[in-house]
Amino acid sequence: VDDASLEPDVPLKILSRFEPDQEWVLEPGDMLYLPPGWAHDGVAEGECLTGSIGFRAAGPDEVAQQVLQRLLDAAAADDASDDEDSKAVRLYRDPHQPAADAPGRIPQALQAFAADAVMRLAADRAALDCGLGEWLSEPAAGVSFDRVIDPALESSRDAKPDLRALDGVELDRRTRMLYDERFVFINGESFRAGGRDATVMRRLADRRCLYAADLRRLGDDARALLHDWLAAGWLHAMRLEGDYA
Repeated sequence: VDDASLEPDVPLKILSRFEPDQEWVLEPGDMLYLPPGWAHDGVAEGECLTGSIGFRAAGPDEVAQQVLQRLLDAAAADDASDDEDSKAVRLYRDPHQPAADAPGRIPQALQAFAADAVMRLAADRAALDCGLGEWLSEPAAGVSFDRVIDPALESSRDAKPDLRALDGVELDRRTRMLYDERFVFINGESFRAGGRDATVMRRLADRRCLYAADLRRLGDDARALLHDWLAAGWLHAMRLEGDYA
């Protein structure tokens, strides 16, 4: 785009001056990728259905806002669970503050206390990574899941779920699942994972399905977690001889 001026009073971003220098005619099944910043004008020809998909990138302000909000939520939850003695240790104190002749002035010690509190919160790299993963894995606005449970998942011997009766599981098409070195993220929630369970969970995030051999490798806690996700509708039981449940 050489001239980015737009048409006024139009809900869409329509360039005021657009001169195309290339043209493509797409056949059924074709897709044209346009990098960011490339002007374009699409016209549907004949009896056809066309779709335009835009990819949105977040700026630093939005990323900071979303991640820090999750840090604040986690800090509030931790504070609510602490006992009164633990809370008292963290209170601001100024025992050496002399009598103030300018009571309207904010003490520098209090400013330093506030700055240190914010820096401590933002310096927790694990919490930052966790907040980012939870934000990126949140379902789109308006998405809901159908809560289901497969009778095959209930063990006849005890209350523990038994995934070994299945051929596999696959993520619901609306589910978002990601991971990093320490956590697995699914639909806005985070779970610490390590060892063999982490390897299998990452495979689920990458391939969006697990087969029976993968399920047998999971520990009891990980299988219980998958059982909860199945019940929430985040993933579905898969049987290779037919449609998944």
